[in-house]
Amino acid sequence: MATQPILYSFRRCPYAMRARLALASSGAAFELREVTLRSKPPELLAASPKGTVPVLVLPDGPVIDESLDVMLWALRQHDPDGWLSGDGDGMRRLIADNDGTFKQHLDRYKYPNRYAAEHLGSAQAFAELHRADGAAWLVLLQDRLLETNWLFGDRASLADMAVLPFVRQFAHTDAAWFAAQPWPQLAAWLARVEASALLTGVMEKVVPWSPAAA
Repeated sequence: MATQPILYSFRRCPYAMRARLALASSGAAFELREVTLRSKPPELLAASPKGTVPVLVLPDGPVIDESLDVMLWALRQHDPDGWLSGDGDGMRRLIADNDGTFKQHLDRYKYPNRYAAEHLGSAQAFAELHRADGAAWLVLLQDRLLETNWLFGDRASLADMAVLPFVRQFAHTDAAWFAAQPWPQLAAWLARVEASALLTGVMEKVVPWSPAAA
């Protein structure tokens, strides 16, 4: 039986990224199992049949297969940077907006060909429409950052780290376009975390896990 939690993850997935950020911040010991989504190991599917990442399997049996729940589990063990401090209701609302409306626009901006049934004309025009709709939400983040360095005050919070991987994916879809937008505080917020040892650490490339190599 495993003596520490096992995290099934995929390096570039923003949901898995935010789970790894919280686990790293908490200092929790865990076994990282990087998976290939095109060939999901049966151990992952046995733990969580829906087959998405992240999945955290605890040593005593429980499985946590929602990224925000993984973050909360980790930070409730230990929260040295105070990510859970502050406006809990406000943070939950902001994360829900990110995971709902913004994520829908992000997916259609980044992967318009996956949504061919939703558009009859140009995929590029469809993507640009959703880019504009997603950008409207980013303006709200920019406005929040006009007064403070972080979304809920003077230090990073659960909301910052839950939202940032998705903003990062949006920004990297067309980096030149993103850099040209009038969002200096938002861009600085993103750059600050991207340059941090915390994000650099959780984004290190690892060899995909396989039962044979375990």
